[in-house]
Amino acid sequence: MAEDAPTAASAAAPATTAPPKPSGAGHAVWIVLILAVIGGIIGFLIFKHQKKPPARVAPPVTISTTNAVRGDIDEFVWGLGTVTPVYTAMISPRVDGQIIRVNYTEGQMVTTNDLLAEIDPGPYRAMLTEAEGQLARDQALLEGAKINLDRFQQAYVKKAVSKQTVDDQLALVHQDEGTVKFDEGQAANAKVQLAYCFIHAPIAGRTGLRLVDPGNIVHAANTNALVVIAQLQPITVVFSVNQEYLPAIQRQSHAGHKMTVEAYDKAQNRKLATGTFLTTDTMIDTSTETIRIKALFDNEDASLFPNQFVNAKLIIDTLSNVTLIPRAAIQQSPRGAFVYVVTPGQTVKTTAITPGPEEGDTTSVQGLEPGEVIAADNFNKLGDGMKVNPRQPGGEERKSGAPGGGKQGGKKDKARENAS
Repeated sequence: MAEDAPTAASAAAPATTAPPKPSGAGHAVWIVLILAVIGGIIGFLIFKHQKKPPARVAPPVTISTTNAVRGDIDEFVWGLGTVTPVYTAMISPRVDGQIIRVNYTEGQMVTTNDLLAEIDPGPYRAMLTEAEGQLARDQALLEGAKINLDRFQQAYVKKAVSKQTVDDQLALVHQDEGTVKFDEGQAANAKVQLAYCFIHAPIAGRTGLRLVDPGNIVHAANTNALVVIAQLQPITVVFSVNQEYLPAIQRQSHAGHKMTVEAYDKAQNRKLATGTFLTTDTMIDTSTETIRIKALFDNEDASLFPNQFVNAKLIIDTLSNVTLIPRAAIQQSPRGAFVYVVTPGQTVKTTAITPGPEEGDTTSVQGLEPGEVIAADNFNKLGDGMKVNPRQPGGEERKSGAPGGGKQGGKKDKARENAS
């Protein structure tokens, strides 16, 4: 019975069964689901691709253009200068006395030796008369001494007088000759003093404001001037330029080329006069590293006035047959200056250039050929290879000039208009 107990327990426990294996139909369902997901993804991608708008082509950029032209341009330097008379005469009295006449008006143009004023000549005429009288008296004494000397010499030959008498008379003659010489000097000095009473213009120029009136007492020891005369025609301008321009200036000067200097007003808007380079100073100012230059102006219209501040433009040289473009067309990049050149295919390409001297709005450049069309505006919208819609460019004109700044103005002005 005991042996049968485990058997019964075993019979009473439920039997354990293995899980059923998936059938062929279950595999098919999973495959269909996976394919459906993949198909949905592919369809979504195809749908998204079909809905994407086509890429837009940028329209051409409308630009203004200009032509590079061939012409001449000045190489020049500016300097702040002062108008300086060639001569300035501050006329002071050389004798004491009373002014009895003033013969000039303020601002009058006078010529050399014009009578400007008179100091009372009466006292000096009296001095001259006195000196001349003393001279006449001593000349008479000398004449008598010479007559006596001649008599004594004749008597000495006849042994009528001693040698000492002759020698004493000869010494007296020499003494009287010295006295006459002194009197002649006194008379000459009196004539000079009398001449100083009549004040004449030592130079031609313009008189300043009247500083004395008739009746005033003047003294030779007084340093104040009676009148100031400044020469206005010709006149000079003294200005300073940086020492770096000195070698070019010296080359032109040593070669004998006549350099032109133009004087402009304070704002550099109006040209006052045209002159020529005269000379440079002997030393460079070490505090400013500049050299002073003097230029000469005819000043026939009196447009330049002494001590007037002007802007001086020294034309060192004229570069001939160079390529000119408007300064506004030049662009800058980290690699240097460049311009946008318009190609026959209506695109732009960047072309590196080397700017040279400038004059107004025009710049000479290297790296371009005359006749090439370049962009003149809308630079912020341009890039290398971009399509453009250029406006009509200006035509090429030839400009002419002469070394040292002499120019044929009509051709140059027209070419500059085309360049800008």
